[in-house]
Amino acid sequence: MFTAILSAFLVIAGMGLVLGLGLAVADKKLAVTKDEKLVQLEGIMPGANCGGCGYAGCSAYAEAVFKGEAPIGHCAPGGAALAAQMGRIMGQSVDMTQEKMVAYVHCRGNAGITATDFQYSGMEDCNAAYLLQGGPNACKEGCLHLGSCMKVCPAGAIFRDAEGFITVDSSKCIGCGKCTGVCPTGVIRMIPASATHVVACNNHEAGGKVRKICKVGCIGCKICENKFPASGCHVESFLSGIDYPGDADALDAAAGACPQKCIVRR
Repeated sequence: MFTAILSAFLVIAGMGLVLGLGLAVADKKLAVTKDEKLVQLEGIMPGANCGGCGYAGCSAYAEAVFKGEAPIGHCAPGGAALAAQMGRIMGQSVDMTQEKMVAYVHCRGNAGITATDFQYSGMEDCNAAYLLQGGPNACKEGCLHLGSCMKVCPAGAIFRDAEGFITVDSSKCIGCGKCTGVCPTGVIRMIPASATHVVACNNHEAGGKVRKICKVGCIGCKICENKFPASGCHVESFLSGIDYPGDADALDAAAGACPQKCIVRR
């Protein structure tokens, strides 16, 4: 009996040893050796895995650059410094003169400022609220204040301030654009990190309609554009925008003259 058990044990142990040796040999024979350039690229990536580059993560983007399938410079978190490093590794010259862009919520409306069509009491999600007639706000292009952008921000740069406004901390924003993709009203847009002023409105309706629904909405009066051309302000589809950089002093003057006070300093 003991001999039979011992024999079975030795047979199983022998099989295990043979299989183990076989796997070790196969691992060596089938191992894929990574190119040194790819290893270096992966090693310098920021690890944000935000998807802003258009790839699933940092490693996927590094591999695409290595294969020549993606250009250098599409990593917003890494910015110009990372692009320069990637260029050195790949032996390419990289032009990174474009300024860093950050997200901004172009709306200063809230329950006390913007009229509402109905009371929303569903999921705390902007897209869920938007499915109901474009959301509870009378302004269908403003912030819904439910924080879907906060949930997708990989850098924790978006928060609700003391007044209840959804706000972006530009010092933390990595410019990945995830918040712009999840926002159903398009109120979050990218602006240059150095911008001194913004038009804090996203409503493209005629001024008469805007006045009825929001106390701080742009009415497309063109005072900023006509009286302060150096500001870079221009009105299109009833909404003012800024051709950055714009002159800061002229923008200050335009902000003071704006009847709705929707041109604000950052």
